[in-house]
Amino acid sequence: MSLGHIDSVGFIGLGAMGMWMVVHLTEKLPATTRLYVFDIVTPLMNQLFEKCPHKVIQCANAKDVADRSAIVFTMLPEGHHVKKVYLSEDGICSGDIAGKLLIDCSTIDTASFLEVRDHIAKLSPTTSFYDAPVSGGVIGAKRGTIAFYLGCDEENNPELPMLVELLSLMGSQVIPCGGPSLGLAAKLSNNYLSGIIAIACSEAMDMGMRSGLDPRVLAKVYAAGTAQNTVCDRFCPVPGVYPEAPSSNGYRNGFKVQLMKKDFSLAVEMAHNVEAVNVLGGAGLRIYEGASEDVRCKDLDSRVVFRYLGGVEDWQAEKKQREE
Repeated sequence: MSLGHIDSVGFIGLGAMGMWMVVHLTEKLPATTRLYVFDIVTPLMNQLFEKCPHKVIQCANAKDVADRSAIVFTMLPEGHHVKKVYLSEDGICSGDIAGKLLIDCSTIDTASFLEVRDHIAKLSPTTSFYDAPVSGGVIGAKRGTIAFYLGCDEENNPELPMLVELLSLMGSQVIPCGGPSLGLAAKLSNNYLSGIIAIACSEAMDMGMRSGLDPRVLAKVYAAGTAQNTVCDRFCPVPGVYPEAPSSNGYRNGFKVQLMKKDFSLAVEMAHNVEAVNVLGGAGLRIYEGASEDVRCKDLDSRVVFRYLGGVEDWQAEKKQREE
């Protein structure tokens, strides 16, 4: 199947990232392709319809989306949401899914994904179901630069070229990670590392700033040395260092700290299940649990751990006062 032959695509879950993913699909799929969407938050569907009235069609539920679509994407917060969308009485699997391509981009526990996959395999052997969690945050989703970690074997899978072409409409990288659920394992490993780096970057910035260093200088130091990392480069926890980072916008429009707590917890659980040594996991999880419940941090970007750890956010005003 080529993109030119796709006349119907479904998308369920119009959250902060899902919304932008659909926008890219509306812009890059053939003009004749219709997008069938559903979210439990009706205003999100209305907002998308207002942007793309000739391409987007609002649906009543997940079954309605699947019934009208050859390909269905899901982008949901947690494993129980994924199971409900696929397995409930008005879910995707309650209709005829034979021959359809189903792609779940959620970041969930591998057990929930495999439970849904096993159900689909028994129900309809001709249906393809893949895990393809994403990385890159809301900024990446908006820019179309997110990476997809695809639970697909790179060898002997005739659907891989089509999957790569389709996912590339919404992101800049598609990385086949192996068989079913390995995309999720890769994503949880990635978010564990990202979460640890955000805490370490916050601590390193704080100690440097308290010693008298300008955080912009520190960012240059890290970028030039062995401490270079994407979190500091593009998602710097310190406000005012990288203008487009969520921290420079009141920690808004980023990867919510509650979601990082969720992913980090799943990663720690995964490490335990596979008997991996996880020295920093417990300490990191306590930080994200605390920040998720702190009224100063809740619902904000996960790099708000800088605030939670006592970092100085208004450093520019303090610098100006010293200069005066």
